Amino acid sequence: MKREYKIAGFGGQGILFLGQVLAYAGMQSGLESCWIPSYGPEMRGGTANCQVVLSDRRVRSPLVYNPDVALIFNKPSLERFSPDVKPGGIVVLVSDLIDTSPGRSDIAVYAVPAKSLADAAGEPATLNMVVAGALLAVDPLLRREDVEAAIWKVTPPHRQRMVAVNLRALDQGVDWVRAHPAEGTTGAENAANAAGAVGVVGMAKGAR
Repeated sequence: MKREYKIAGFGGQGILFLGQVLAYAGMQSGLESCWIPSYGPEMRGGTANCQVVLSDRRVRSPLVYNPDVALIFNKPSLERFSPDVKPGGIVVLVSDLIDTSPGRSDIAVYAVPAKSLADAAGEPATLNMVVAGALLAVDPLLRREDVEAAIWKVTPPHRQRMVAVNLRALDQGVDWVRAHPAEGTTGAENAANAAGAVGVVGMAKGAR
């Protein structure tokens, strides 16, 4: 088993933090894990992406060219990376920052209003954790307890108060996707077929 992720958006959206959380969650669950960040010189407001590989065997290359899962936070990243997602893969996109879809019929697409959910909770910086929760709802590889342990691990000591805030955002993402399964399939089917949902596609209800 191997799962490859691409996470992409603007600097300041918590892209690299989310990648670290997934990598440490994989380690927590006993998987081999690699995380590679990439960002423009502007950092905040510039481009940022990272790639994560989780595997039950030794990871021979940390590079991700055709991800199983893409977590997309802005339109340029959607245009750049969604064509590379493997058939049967998953795209989770922030629908209130992206006004289009990948335009593919061979992947499962979850359009989640993560910014609005984070804003409504009074914590705009947690949209990355809302997306992480959405991922947990559609891909059963990682367990919530492992993601929680990873959030504690990668949060700096002076920001530990944010752990509880991030965990609430995580649960927001899980709950929203379970309440708004992709059209054409059910949330349960997507969870069961996360890495093999060829032909399953749809924008999550209420996310247009």
